[in-house]
Amino acid sequence: MWNEYLKRESVFLLSAGIILFFIAVGIISPDLLESVSQAIHAGILDYFSWLYLISAFFFLIFALGIALSRYGTIKLGYDAERPQYSFFGWIAMLFAAGMGIGLIFWGVSEPLLHFLMPPPFMTSSTPEAASFAMRYVFFHWGIHPWAIYTIVSLSIAYFSFRRGMPALISSCFYPVLGERIYGMPGKLVDVLAVFATVFGTATSLGFGALQIHAGFTHLYGLSSAISVTIGIIVIATALFMASAILGVEKGVQILSKINIIIATILLLFILSLGSTPYILNIFTSTLGGYINNVIDLSLQSYPFEGYGWSRDWTIFYWAWWISWSPFVGLFIARISRGRTIREFVLTVLSVPTLFTFIWFSVFGGSALYLELERGVDLTSVAGEDVSLALFVFLEQYPVSGLLSLIVILLLIVFFVTSADSATVVLGSLTSGGSMIVPMYKKVIWGLSLSTVAIVLLLTGGLDALQMMAITAAFPFMIVMVILCYTLWVGLSQEKDRIEQ
Repeated sequence: MWNEYLKRESVFLLSAGIILFFIAVGIISPDLLESVSQAIHAGILDYFSWLYLISAFFFLIFALGIALSRYGTIKLGYDAERPQYSFFGWIAMLFAAGMGIGLIFWGVSEPLLHFLMPPPFMTSSTPEAASFAMRYVFFHWGIHPWAIYTIVSLSIAYFSFRRGMPALISSCFYPVLGERIYGMPGKLVDVLAVFATVFGTATSLGFGALQIHAGFTHLYGLSSAISVTIGIIVIATALFMASAILGVEKGVQILSKINIIIATILLLFILSLGSTPYILNIFTSTLGGYINNVIDLSLQSYPFEGYGWSRDWTIFYWAWWISWSPFVGLFIARISRGRTIREFVLTVLSVPTLFTFIWFSVFGGSALYLELERGVDLTSVAGEDVSLALFVFLEQYPVSGLLSLIVILLLIVFFVTSADSATVVLGSLTSGGSMIVPMYKKVIWGLSLSTVAIVLLLTGGLDALQMMAITAAFPFMIVMVILCYTLWVGLSQEKDRIEQ
């Protein structure tokens, strides 16, 4: 009986044990955790930064190659199956997947930071630095992240809907491992997916809590102590745990849709009250520069000058997207049943990317406009506290207090819905792919996400969040490279069904 339980719940027990060990070390000896994490992080960056760049570029080329090949006509489901959702409903949910804490946190701050602190070979705070800043923002948040998500989501969707296997990362390894996916090799793959998801999600929750705290401090003079940030995480945890335990999925869906509507209204408000022609020129010019330089950007680490800058930004982002890919990939897969591979890949790569470009053009472009044309000093704010820059930016517009409250509300709802969804995904990954997750697993994973975020904030703040994202993503990056091979093998076995 006990042996049967251990075998059935081995993924849950092993992954929960690893996370619990991490939390225990962080509580008992935070200095030890910080020094070990820094050593692992430094080793990965020193020896494998180039691998992150090549892998992300390879994922993009592979995804496009699959979509445009003869395999593009294969359906993610049975041949006669129709899409589960309407095209416009599907696109709306892709927007939901693409929007989140990250865009709000970095929408104003990242362009300003690149403008203020570009690589050493470029003079800071110049028009050239502004152009560089916007181009790299498009690069970091553009087609590459969605290519990373596409590899995971396409693999899960194909092997789950087409082959009838559980919705697990390990199922995608069937062409290589065969029945061993149900043994220890497959379980280790799922443990790595859980490990990446926990730390990727905890990073985003940490960002969200920092910015919510910064907003309340800026608006109401709340104490800036780290204990307040922890209190915000505790309150948000109670909210999303109640949602996960009560199973109010419809309520979460409604909140998500409302959040997207509010975010879009906020975007249009800033666009209409700012210098609209200036912003639109930034969008078109940056888009052109991004398209013309996408290959150079994809493989550029500035080894002679600016290597540290590339590691701090590009490598961090690629690792963050990889660590998020099991979570986002599973979500995208589940809403894409019945689509052809070509439709799936091309839509996932294009629609959310375009919205993201517009978002950064409006918020980042407006911030640079205020800095360069109006003399508003936003860069010093971003350089001192990246989570505060958005609220100082909003002060330049009418009803700034209301706008700041709306942003805080957006952050809270994104925090709750993201954590709630991640709790369900983690429960599913540790329950054999089933969406019927036992209550105790929801509770354990929900508390684990928030506790990991708190431990990271206490051991190093923003730097610790970024450092752990890179560390957690490394083993899963290797898993993703193998995923490309297993997906290709699986698709090649369908040659008799492919339209010639």
